[in-house]
Amino acid sequence: MPVRVQTAAFDAGAELNGFSKGLAAGAVVSFTGIVRGGGGMTAMEIEHYPGMTERALTAIAEEASRRWSLECALVIHRYGLLEVGETIMMVATAARHRAEAFQAADFLMDYLKSRAPFWKKEIGEAGTSWVDAKASDEKALARW
Repeated sequence: MPVRVQTAAFDAGAELNGFSKGLAAGAVVSFTGIVRGGGGMTAMEIEHYPGMTERALTAIAEEASRRWSLECALVIHRYGLLEVGETIMMVATAARHRAEAFQAADFLMDYLKSRAPFWKKEIGEAGTSWVDAKASDEKALARW
């Protein structure tokens, strides 16, 4: 289960092609997150604790693999200063059937959003502010 936490930009299409190559799975699902703008936000700064973050992401990916018998999963998450429109993260799952691949990808996204140890600060025209946890993100975890 490849997990990467990095500052460098990545090409989601190339990552997906590399992930998919040689798999025996019948389905591959991916999700790519982009830093969204709006409300005067111009950038986002993401912090993490090296080592701890990778272990947490690996545990989440391994849990998805156990629940849905994945052939493979990929998690890439960036940190540092990211401008609006930049790719921030990506997950990909490969499973025998599409329902498993979709469910596993959805699970990964819900858990990464709420349980991955990243701290996000929005930077905008009016200054900076830390991003607080949202009740809706926590509620999404209840279905798993």
